[in-house]
This record gives sequence, C-alpha cells and structure tokens, in this order.
Amino acid sequence: MNYRDAIVWNKAMRLAEIVCRQTADLPASERFGIRLQLTRAAVSIPSNIAEGWSRESRKEKQQFLAIAHGSLAELHTQLLLCQRLNWLAEHDLQEAMSLITEISKILTHLRRRLRQPPST
Repeated sequence: MNYRDAIVWNKAMRLAEIVCRQTADLPASERFGIRLQLTRAAVSIPSNIAEGWSRESRKEKQQFLAIAHGSLAELHTQLLLCQRLNWLAEHDLQEAMSLITEISKILTHLRRRLRQPPST
C-alpha cells in the first residue's frame, strides 16, 4: 500500500491544510514566530508519515512515525497557546483538534504494531 492510501496520512494532510489556512489569520507580527512554527509542525506530520511509510526497515518506520507523533504534540501545544491568547477561536479549532486526537490514536496503534515481532 502506498502512503497516499493510508488513512493516517490523509488525515494528517487535512490537518496541515486546516492549520495553514487558519494561521493566515494570526497577527502579522507572528508571521515568523508562532505562525511559522505551526505550519512547520503541521507539514512535518504527513511528511514524516510518508517518509516512514517508504522505508523498508521496521526500525526506520518506527523512527519516522515517532517524529510525526512528536510534531503532532508540538502542533497541539501551539494551537492551545493560540487559543489561550485568543488568536484562534475554540470553535475554529474543533476540526483540527478532532483530527489531532484521531491521528494520535492511529500513530500510537501503528507504532505499537511495529514494536511487535513480525508475523511469519
């Protein structure tokens, strides 16, 4: 299966799309601050899923999925901060927050499966 067919990659792409669109509304002074960090973290998630999916060794797959999971936590934290600062409204973040929860569960499941010995 190609990574583009993976549910987790498609959800991560949707999340990146939402974040890139919503961060355009952040204060102009944050163009190279939190806005840049948000978009980098959001883009990192599907990018690392794709790279991990394309690797042959289980260890490498695990590593890239772990990086994607870390970027997801980073993005979540940054969105919560934007919400606390009233830069982004809670209702505008509902879909993003829901996707973060779903992606985290899927990545946790995939990473656990990769830690198990391969079935013969």
